[in-house]
Parts: sequence; C-alpha cells; structure tokens
Amino acid sequence: MRVLLGSGGIGTEERRSKYMDLISDHFRNSENVVFIPLATHDHEGRTARLKESLGPMGAKFHGLNVDRGVEQILAADGVYMGGGNSFLLNRDLHRYGLIDALRDVVKQGIPYLGVSAGSNVACPTMMTTNDMPIVMPSSYEALGIVPFQINPHYYPGKITFFSEGESNDHFGESRRQRISEYHQHESIPVLGLWEGSYVEWDGARGRLIGRARAFFRDSEPMNFEDGALFDGNLALD
Repeated sequence: MRVLLGSGGIGTEERRSKYMDLISDHFRNSENVVFIPLATHDHEGRTARLKESLGPMGAKFHGLNVDRGVEQILAADGVYMGGGNSFLLNRDLHRYGLIDALRDVVKQGIPYLGVSAGSNVACPTMMTTNDMPIVMPSSYEALGIVPFQINPHYYPGKITFFSEGESNDHFGESRRQRISEYHQHESIPVLGLWEGSYVEWDGARGRLIGRARAFFRDSEPMNFEDGALFDGNLALD
C-alpha cells in the first residue's frame, strides 16, 4: 500500500513547499488521479482551486463525477481525498457507494493521499474527527486502510489568545480530554497529527513526517518525532 495522510496547515511557504514535494513524489507514476471533493459543498470550485494550486502537475488530477464514481475510481491510478467536513465526506462516500471501491484499489497498491477529513476517513471510523455534525452519515465506518485512528489538526495543551494587547488562557477542554472520551468506549489507538505533519503507511508500517502524539486506552500518551517508525498499534519500531 502507498498511503500518505496529512493534517493540513500548509499556510507557510516552507510547509507548502514540503506539501508540493510530497504530492509530486507520491503520484510520480500516476497520470489519472481522481480528486474527491465530497467534504465540501462546492465540488467544481474545490477541484478547480486544487488544480490551479498544483500548477502544471494539476493536469493529472480529475474531479470525481458522482454519477460514475465507482467506475472512475476503478480506472484511476491515484486517489486524492480532499479536506473539509468529515461528516459530510463520510455521508457521501456511503451515499454514492464508494467505500468498497476505494478500499479495494488502495489495498491493491494505487497511491492514496488524504488531507484533514481525507485522512480521518482513511481510518477504521470517522469518530476522532474535530468537525461539527452538519449532516448525518448512515454509518461512522470509514475506509479502514490504516488500522489506527487519526485526530487531524492536533495541538497539545491549552489555548492562549490575545485581546487588546493582553494574553489570556482559554481554560477550555484539551484535545487529550476529547480523545480520552473516545477511549472510554473504543480501544483503537489514536494518532494526534500536528499541523504540517504527515504519515506514510505501507500496509504494515508507518513513518511520521513532522510531529504527532499517540494516545492509548490503557497507557500514557507518547510523543512521536520526525522519522518515527511504528506499527498498526502505534508501537514504535
């Protein structure tokens, strides 16, 4: 398997350059990549913006046509699952009958790139999303092409904001608390993926590009640094 999952957060020139290099390398042997914009409401606009942002490389990316989605996925030699709202994305993956086709082609070895919501639905379920439930999916089950959960846009600790020249703490719930609530009911480990970070997964082993924190049901979290290698249970090699 050739899976690349990102958290997003490419607002700086350095992060954007890394993102472009990763995409170029990931799809280096692909000429017909299907881009799936179902996490947003404006499919055509989202696809056009992606193609423009990729420059000449954008010519190999083609927006999903939901009327022939399964056929298009089976004919593609790459998949890019875009970001947005995970509830909307997972609802429409089920609604248009795309789950099995996507799972099959990725397990056969075509490269898959998921960013934000696109990384969330690569997991067994979408339960560790941060998004608001703006629609009701028929199931929380997702693609399951990685055996662990991802929490995109992870940040540690508390939030500090600035107002009228003063810094103030938010004193709100932490992401760790939210993930612990998940682990009160589920045992699958969760990788909290920092902004600008990525995971490469080959079907048996993952490699981290950037920073992350691994959360477990019955043990303390672990910080993962750039280059960390781990298995499907988030145990470090």
